[in-house]
Amino acid sequence: MANNLVEELRWRGMVHDIMPGTEDQLSKEMTTAYIGFDPTSDALHIGSLVPIILLVHLEKAGHKPIALVGGATGMIGDPSGKSDERNLLDEATLNRNVAGIKNVLSRFLDFDSTAKNAPVLVNNYDWMKNFSFIDFARDVGKRITVNYMMAKDSVKKRFSGEEGSIGMSFTEFTYQLIQGYDFYHLYKEYNCLLQMGGSDQWGNITTGTELVRRMNVGEEAKAYAMTCPLITKADGSKFGKSEGGNIWLNADKTSVYKFYQFWLNTSDEDAEKYIKIFTFLDKETIDELIKTHKENPGFRALQKKLAEEVTTFVHSKEDFETAEKASNILFSKSFKTDIKTLDENTFLDVFEGVPQATVKREDIESGIDMIAALSAKTNFLNSNGEARRALKENSVSVNKEKVKEDYLLTVDDLINDKYIIVNKGKKNTYIIVVS
Repeated sequence: MANNLVEELRWRGMVHDIMPGTEDQLSKEMTTAYIGFDPTSDALHIGSLVPIILLVHLEKAGHKPIALVGGATGMIGDPSGKSDERNLLDEATLNRNVAGIKNVLSRFLDFDSTAKNAPVLVNNYDWMKNFSFIDFARDVGKRITVNYMMAKDSVKKRFSGEEGSIGMSFTEFTYQLIQGYDFYHLYKEYNCLLQMGGSDQWGNITTGTELVRRMNVGEEAKAYAMTCPLITKADGSKFGKSEGGNIWLNADKTSVYKFYQFWLNTSDEDAEKYIKIFTFLDKETIDELIKTHKENPGFRALQKKLAEEVTTFVHSKEDFETAEKASNILFSKSFKTDIKTLDENTFLDVFEGVPQATVKREDIESGIDMIAALSAKTNFLNSNGEARRALKENSVSVNKEKVKEDYLLTVDDLINDKYIIVNKGKKNTYIIVVS
């Protein structure tokens, strides 16, 4: 292969464990590899961005990626990294989640491609649904000993009572066997030789390689495993979470503006790590960016490039440009014109958490004087006297333009025919909403 995939992933910090022989196999020929996605929701958040990026790297290096959505395994629940049992999903919810995840994955991998290494999308429910319990116990359960399964870290932790664990049901105990069978099925049907995933999946993945070997009695079966590190933040807090919860890859769950802001607000230390993992920029470009950033950290060159690349990859170039414009709008010299170009959702994202007050449309049509606009009509300021002082000190602006006491708010001041932005000094921003 022209592109050494493992070497590429190593310098990016994306290799945690790798089974001997994996690198040789990937260097030798086009190899089919798969990663599984757990359908616990109808969308994916940025925790799933690393496996998606791994599949894209695979394809770019000339290999064939398979994305597996766990319609069957989703019915059981993966015990890896969990201290207690998960609530099981009903079939209708599971079907909706599987469809949602397929939809997300299709944005990054072209499953309709006709290329030799075209990506494939599968659902393990398709081959597990007709498996009887007796057949599974005979054909699969017989191949792997309980001792082997008990030795896995994900199982040991649950049985030893670590991390507040309450043990493990037989249902969850079978998870690694079913995931292992997925690998065997893909090996037989697609000649899939490699499974990849997060480092917490090493136990499940190696059970798969073992099952491939043991179920192919008399054959020279080869199966490989590679995992990437779980993403952490330098301050120890959980990656992929913000104050508002998970950062999703769908704009209807996390707006593009908030998504862009998440990457823009990463620390210097994290940005230096994330630019390698979450972008496809080459080593030379990244090294130059890191050098530039260290020379002038205040400009935040790393964060800006990271936010641009990831927002463009997950959403689009146009979405990135809108988010960047919205981000810069508060400091724009042509604020009044620029702010009117934002759609209402982006406008509200930009001013999230800013104090708001509602006034009647008829009031704004007849005009509201500035003292009333700051106190009686909105309670932004405590009294008319405080409003008058602020206006005399020339510290009040409407839509970023300074105003005096004799200024009247009218429909001409409305943004999106609904909002007016009032500032007192540099730090106090208020929104008047017209209803």
